[in-house]
Amino acid sequence: MTPSAEGSRVSFTHQQTYAGNQRREASTGDRPGITVGRVRSDEEDPAMSSQRPTQTTEDETVASSDDVDALLEQYTVGRDDHVNAPAYVVRADDVQEVLFKLRDEAGFDHLSCLSAQEYEDRYESIYHLTSYDDRRREVSIVVPAAKDGPRSQTASPVFETANWHEREAYDLVGIEYDGHPDMRRILLPDTWTGHPLSLDYDQDRPQVVSLRENASLFQSETQTEDDDTLFINVGPHHPATHGVLHLKTVLDGEQVVDVEPDIGYLHRCEEQMAQQGTYRHQIIPYADRWDYTANMPNEWAVARAIEDLADVEVPEYAQLLRTMSVELGRMLGHFLALGTFALDVYGDFTAIFQYAMRDREKVQNILEDLTGQRMMFYYFRIGGVVWDIPEPRQEFFEKIRDFMDDIPPTLEEYHDLMTNNEIFQKRTVGTGVLPSDVAKDYGVTGPVARGSGVDYDLRRDDPYGYYDELDWDVVTEDTCDNFARVLVRMREVEESAKIIEQCVDLLEDWPEEERNIQSNVPRTLRPEADREIYRAVEIAKGELGVYIRSDGTDKPDRFKIRSPCFHNLSALPEMSNGEYLPDLVATLGSLDIVLGSVDR
Repeated sequence: MTPSAEGSRVSFTHQQTYAGNQRREASTGDRPGITVGRVRSDEEDPAMSSQRPTQTTEDETVASSDDVDALLEQYTVGRDDHVNAPAYVVRADDVQEVLFKLRDEAGFDHLSCLSAQEYEDRYESIYHLTSYDDRRREVSIVVPAAKDGPRSQTASPVFETANWHEREAYDLVGIEYDGHPDMRRILLPDTWTGHPLSLDYDQDRPQVVSLRENASLFQSETQTEDDDTLFINVGPHHPATHGVLHLKTVLDGEQVVDVEPDIGYLHRCEEQMAQQGTYRHQIIPYADRWDYTANMPNEWAVARAIEDLADVEVPEYAQLLRTMSVELGRMLGHFLALGTFALDVYGDFTAIFQYAMRDREKVQNILEDLTGQRMMFYYFRIGGVVWDIPEPRQEFFEKIRDFMDDIPPTLEEYHDLMTNNEIFQKRTVGTGVLPSDVAKDYGVTGPVARGSGVDYDLRRDDPYGYYDELDWDVVTEDTCDNFARVLVRMREVEESAKIIEQCVDLLEDWPEEERNIQSNVPRTLRPEADREIYRAVEIAKGELGVYIRSDGTDKPDRFKIRSPCFHNLSALPEMSNGEYLPDLVATLGSLDIVLGSVDR
């Protein structure tokens, strides 16, 4: 594609977001009017709308559940239903057959998460499945394994994303997966002793770990079996890796033959930390440390899981405050992603990077007014939020509106500097291609998936907060390359601005006597024992999920984090093999990973 042709496509793409939408209004009592949906006119081109048709009805869900019962009847040895989904217990040697049936015959094409854990009498792997086309359809497959030498059949032939999931389960819990193509540790060094989340692991025993594989970095490791190729290390201490990420790279000339992400340098077992904290106050603050570039949405993932587990209701006014604050947090992440990506692609520090930091600072100023913090916000509380709008309210609203008014011309500057720049186009158009079917196989979500045409966004597909009451669109691009992922993030900033403006209008008119920021939550939360739940939210990087199993105390017995960065990074070899080395750097930047989220 020529630069001029691409430039015209860009112009059309980012302007179409401003197209007017028809709305239908509804009001309840004294509450201000709210938009409850979007109606497409008969003349509107369906291709111009990213809104998905109506999802599964309640009756259809029941029928679908009955179908799953029938489909798995011969494999099911027990039931262990979770709060969010029916759960089927199957034998360890039936895993692949069960998952193939669910994927190919029932449409469960998204392996969202794998939770592994140890009980007093057994080990257990839980495959959390859903559908990219209908996120509200969920099913869990529970696979018990023997206490002595736990083994289970691998799921990697069914879902490629199971490769990294099962390696992590082996690394931290100790379950081995038969038939796995690369059954070794992924977060901890290969020479580590024990599995940190197993019951008999000695938490107080220090370990000194040798990294033998890198002892002769500049000797034999630089050569491969093929004399025409060269092995090099990209990172872990390199600015292009966006943190301490090590890419084991094999080159043929300047072309990437193979790349293997080596992760775990920031691993600190956040899941274990969460298991040692109380539901009420001590877990949510950890979430700010995962994706620390856009951390406000992380808090909602923890809050949603705990609130649903403990049947805690959140006031409508607090839901609105959460929605507004999280969209501001999404902007934080996208502005930084755009600035650092431009730095990766053509080294522009003085213009684009500083423009991005300027706009990010404006968002941080607003969030500081709201939360009192600039980075580790801890604004969410179980049952609501900690603060209402700061006084004077009108001054705060005007500060937000002034910034929202600047968004369209600000993004025009970004397009002039980035997407309409010939160098930028040559570096990003047609590079880092990730087809939609491959993205789904790796469990990719967020802007990376939507840049590959995967129409999937939890804010719409599994609604929470106030999202289903507001007018906004899910942004997708279908060229599947690095350029598409930039366009998605730019357009999502526009959509976030639309959401925030509507939230401000509603908050401004909300009756004072109904401004409840928290529900009445017990000082100590103790959900019923043996309840299990998996809940997820849409953060700036994609689907952030949390699995919790309760034991009747005020702390979770098992806490599992599903990181979108972990999944998205696992697809890097698919996007980079056969590309040039500079394209590998661009593709990695387009994923917008944060190593605190990858490694946890």
